[in-house]
Amino acid sequence: MSLKICNYLFPLFFLSYFIILFNGCSKTVQTSPNIILIIGDDHGYPYFGFMGSDDVITPNMDTLANSGVLFTDGYVPENHCRPALQSLVTGMLPIDYKKNTELLRLAKRQETSYQMMGSSDKKIWEKEFDYHALKYFETMPGKLQELGYKSFQTGKWWEYHYEYGGFTDGMTKGWVRENRDGRNWFEQFMGGEGTDIGRKTNQPVFNFIQQNKYSPFFIWYAPQLPHYPFDAPQKYRELYLNKGYTKSAIEYYANCTWFDDALGGLLRFLKKNDLYDNTLFIYVNDNGWEQEPHQEFINDPMRSHNGGDKGKLSVFDSSFRTPIIFSWKDKIKSGIRKSDLIHSTDIPATILDYAGLQVPENYHGKSYRSIIENNSHGKRSRILGKSNKIRDEIDPMGRDVAAFWIRESKWFYKLNVTDNTEALFDISTDPFCYNNIKKENSEVSSRLKDEILEWKKEKD
Repeated sequence: MSLKICNYLFPLFFLSYFIILFNGCSKTVQTSPNIILIIGDDHGYPYFGFMGSDDVITPNMDTLANSGVLFTDGYVPENHCRPALQSLVTGMLPIDYKKNTELLRLAKRQETSYQMMGSSDKKIWEKEFDYHALKYFETMPGKLQELGYKSFQTGKWWEYHYEYGGFTDGMTKGWVRENRDGRNWFEQFMGGEGTDIGRKTNQPVFNFIQQNKYSPFFIWYAPQLPHYPFDAPQKYRELYLNKGYTKSAIEYYANCTWFDDALGGLLRFLKKNDLYDNTLFIYVNDNGWEQEPHQEFINDPMRSHNGGDKGKLSVFDSSFRTPIIFSWKDKIKSGIRKSDLIHSTDIPATILDYAGLQVPENYHGKSYRSIIENNSHGKRSRILGKSNKIRDEIDPMGRDVAAFWIRESKWFYKLNVTDNTEALFDISTDPFCYNNIKKENSEVSSRLKDEILEWKKEKD
């Protein structure tokens, strides 16, 4: 072969080699799953078709639940949203998060920047430290960045800025006390622009996915639904008319279906872009709710904003219970339904496990991956919690208390230390906890109370 021909073929050979190498890598570059954490807002556990409801229309959630493993007896640590969401992003119980926040506060007071502040600036710093504390924590999205995950925060988010949660991108970007974009301070505080997701559009999520479709991504998808305001488009409300439901039930159920339809749009987008099959989906609610078809709260703002007396900001089983779903096409078996106890802090631990990362030692949550994949029994025989707020007829944000609860087998027991009250319920026959059977089961009550007091001593 002449030197001239060799000089011609040599670069062609290397060009072909790199094309083959690139094409091979492009097919195998992403080995970790995309992960989408779907978070319902005030979505009570009974109000899904897959949980047995004949009243609420949730076809997309029903399909998702049937496509993977459904835990029917999941629990969140609090009866209102912010501490429950903090647990999802940190893997810690609210009681531990609060304790670590105070330790951080003490440490920051020793820093020169704090020492140099004037007294008025120190007062502002002290007042607002809780709003900014999360940026000092190691978060689940922050851990995912170690593996090259891009992450997107959208929807409900109380922690000032998406960067505080370790996200690479997001929609919540701080707040001011003045009105901004038609939102008052509180509306900004709970997520601002992020709360448009689901209610107004999914487009920011779609844009993020398009920009990051060739690398693994994590999405915090937390529409402010079915949360108040109950302003679902009329097409959802019409689904519930003329069925004998109360007006407040119609409004709440319409918001539930609105949430379901918004999720359906996201799922269809992923399928259209060939991303659905390599995506791990997880669903959880932030706190419980009570709205049976016959209950009317429409002229009762305290209940229409919080649900019935066994719902949000109360201490009953339905205040904390949530279905939890794990679904990943061809990787997680479909149609599995489990009554094993699972805690919402087990979700970030399980996410890290699926991504190939070690679960931090300070996590309360434990990975359920082996339980999901092997259909084995869960790791929890009981779940304990503490609530700092309960329903109050004067303050819609609730009254401060120290209330503890435990779910074990068929029992739900609660102890309000502040008000010196306690109660025991058999949720297998009384799921909404109407009948206090403490006196008839004094031994059970005494044992569960001792467990709570021992746990309280450990946490104090």
